[in-house]
Amino acid sequence: MKVHHLRNATLVIETGDNFILVDPMLGKKGTAGPTFTLFRFKPQRNPIVDLPSNAMDIVEKATHCLITHLHPDHLDKEAEHFLRTKQIPVICSVKDESTLRKKGLNVSQTVDYWKKTSFLGGIIQGIPAVHGYGFVAKPMGNVMGFYLELPNEKSIYLSADTIYTDDVHKVLTQLKPEISVVACGTAQLDIFQPLLMRMDDILKFVKNAPNQVIANHLEAVNHCPTTRKQLETAVSKIGLSDKVFIPKDGESRTF
Repeated sequence: MKVHHLRNATLVIETGDNFILVDPMLGKKGTAGPTFTLFRFKPQRNPIVDLPSNAMDIVEKATHCLITHLHPDHLDKEAEHFLRTKQIPVICSVKDESTLRKKGLNVSQTVDYWKKTSFLGGIIQGIPAVHGYGFVAKPMGNVMGFYLELPNEKSIYLSADTIYTDDVHKVLTQLKPEISVVACGTAQLDIFQPLLMRMDDILKFVKNAPNQVIANHLEAVNHCPTTRKQLETAVSKIGLSDKVFIPKDGESRTF
């Protein structure tokens, strides 16, 4: 398995002849939508960085697309156009099927929470995700993480946009994924508590993950203050640098 990190939460899982695109935000810098904050963090149109130069060559190979939720930093207009034009088979939560079909996307499969479904000769399982601490999680809507076991590959857990919950803990300690991808930007709006794990929970995730961790959702949208350098320093302090891959945009790793 080869994991290509492109930008924010957008990645491609390469397995055999299949290229699984995850949470595509494909627009150029500043085209995916307005700033998410006006005063807590510097207002900037998103995304705040361009895709790396090699990104679309990889995206064009996509055979499937996994969508964890419908926020524009996980599915933007450019990505919708790409998926619709190519009619890429889309796999999503049962709760998002209707909306994605109305956008003209080719929803080939839906996944429910904790239910195993056949996928590419293996299984895919929906994992509950809570997009924020406290009250803000409700208006942020439903989110689904995914746990995949594919033939002759390492198992992989895509946490999606979530805080650390009992469900996240259950995946790490009971399903024991060999690769765990965690959103680390600690996103926050002008009001309310953070939408993603605070640093203490990111480190808790890293400690409890049984194997390799990939950190994403960093330095791409204006409401995510945590930087790669801050995360690298924090992970180093607990002696787990070798366990965590913090990719630059466009960087890949084979597992």
